[in-house]
Amino acid sequence: MKNIFRIVSFFEGVSYLLLLFVAVPIKYFQGNVSYVKLLGMPHGILFMLYLVLAMMLFKPMKWSYKTLAIVFAAAILPFGTFYIDKKYLR
Repeated sequence: MKNIFRIVSFFEGVSYLLLLFVAVPIKYFQGNVSYVKLLGMPHGILFMLYLVLAMMLFKPMKWSYKTLAIVFAAAILPFGTFYIDKKYLR
C-alpha cells in the first residue's frame, strides 16, 4: 500500500506542476484551454486518490492527526508531495 501511495504521490505532484506551470500559463497567455482540459481531469483523479490512500495509510503508518493534516496540505502545495515522500515515506 505504501509503494502505491508513493507512486500516486509522485504522479499527483508531477500532474500538479504541469497544470500550474505549463497548462495555466498557456491558457492565460495564449488563450488555449486544451492543455488545462487535458491535464485537469487526470490531476483531479490523482488528487482524490492521493487523499484516499493517505487516509488508508493513517493507521498502518501510525501517523498522528497533525501528520495526516500535513500530508493532506502537501497535496495543494507545489512540490508538497515530493516533500512528503522524502520526509514520511522513505
